[in-house]
Amino acid sequence: MKYDVAIIGGGLGGLECGYTLSKCGLSVCVLEQGNALGGCLQTFRRRGTEYDTGFHYVGALDEGQSLWRLFDFFRLMDLPWHRLDQDGFDEVILNGERFEFVSGRKEFVEKLSEQFPGQKDNLKKYMEVLSDVGDNIFKSFDTADAVDFYQKPAFTQSAHEFLKETISDPKLRNVLAGTSLKMELHTNLPLYIYAQINDSFIQSAWRIEGGGQQIANRLADNIRALGGEVRTKSEVTELVEKEGKLSHAIVNGEEHIEADIFISNAHPVATLDLVKESQVLKKVYRRRISGLPNTFGMFTANIQLKEGIPYLNRNQFIYETNDIWDYASFDTRNRTDATLVSYQVPTNQSPYATNIDILTPMNWRDVEQWDGTKVMRRGDDYEEFKRRKAQQCIKFVGKYIQGLEEHVEKVYTSTPLSYKDYTSTHEGSAYGIKKDFSKLMFTMLTPRTPLPNLLLTGQNLNLHGVLGVSMTSFFTCAEILGMDKIKDLLKLR
Repeated sequence: MKYDVAIIGGGLGGLECGYTLSKCGLSVCVLEQGNALGGCLQTFRRRGTEYDTGFHYVGALDEGQSLWRLFDFFRLMDLPWHRLDQDGFDEVILNGERFEFVSGRKEFVEKLSEQFPGQKDNLKKYMEVLSDVGDNIFKSFDTADAVDFYQKPAFTQSAHEFLKETISDPKLRNVLAGTSLKMELHTNLPLYIYAQINDSFIQSAWRIEGGGQQIANRLADNIRALGGEVRTKSEVTELVEKEGKLSHAIVNGEEHIEADIFISNAHPVATLDLVKESQVLKKVYRRRISGLPNTFGMFTANIQLKEGIPYLNRNQFIYETNDIWDYASFDTRNRTDATLVSYQVPTNQSPYATNIDILTPMNWRDVEQWDGTKVMRRGDDYEEFKRRKAQQCIKFVGKYIQGLEEHVEKVYTSTPLSYKDYTSTHEGSAYGIKKDFSKLMFTMLTPRTPLPNLLLTGQNLNLHGVLGVSMTSFFTCAEILGMDKIKDLLKLR
């Protein structure tokens, strides 16, 4: 069968593209290699408890805010969203000292000013820049020329330099960047990415009761209701080029799927590897894409708890370091001094947490020796490596959550290798290709490729996270529908 559009990968970006294009009358087929949709939105169940693999919370979901506008279009707003505490949705614990992030831009400044009274004016300047980025996020749809967009001041400065110039207190600089384990802090991180992500959570912060898989399942149901097709266990093993463009995809080594346009939600390196023979994809382009550095991965300990640990309606970011910008480069095999603790919303309204996730950065080199092995068959050395790392994380976090070690019932673990095998993420990268403000046009990719009917989408292009990927899906669809149509769909004019 032939479709207007075939989409490779049933992660968030692929499903959002599938819904948008189906809504506009195109015939769409989404092809997911795994047993379940969603990529990092996937959940898994053990002993009756749901665990998230990569989804933990979202920002800017209150009515009228940026993610609300997108999720309202995708018909996701009636899912069981759960607002985090407005008087402390995030807590940064820095060398034992605690700092709360409160919802609302003005309130955020006032709260931190209580602990840093001499920095109030600087905090106002900081929030002005974040607010400017957050309030103007949809202005990227106003120009067809991406070069103009990427030359905005927030793209031409690093977040690191911005903080140094704006905030004179080194401890406050650490605190402000302390919730940024949801991105890779490195000294060349573009200010725009830092500002867009952090501002969205300051606007409002939300979990979802029952796990992020619901987002993927709802999008798939919506696509099918519009006449589109969404398939699992359908691995694209090759993209075949004929006469300068793609003619069909080979699925599971034998089935042919024809389409006028192909969209890949997979990592660009994995996507290009599917085009085994090409007259259009030159070696210099392949080398350029494969040579782009990737962000670090994550080690996750999903912990089932015995009753007794209170549920916290916030996230905790815990550090034992004098410079949190250092964690992106350390050898995570031997160090654990930067963690994110996320609590699953109890489904029985219990005051106690049923399970928590502890996440800490992990480099690909820590697990590379087991690359090529199969899931659940990696050997005793790998299992022992994960067990030791999990115990290291629990011991570290246990210094700040009283009684944690005694209340651990069961631990499930994942590494960057797990992400690579389940989601085809290159090197198990948590946030895709590393963006660099000094090399912006090389590290921020557009949806287009040298093959005229092959487009890209997902976190590797320009923005990551749920909001970033959702925005990017519209940039990809605009290559097919035109940006004017996208603006009409989102009621931006």
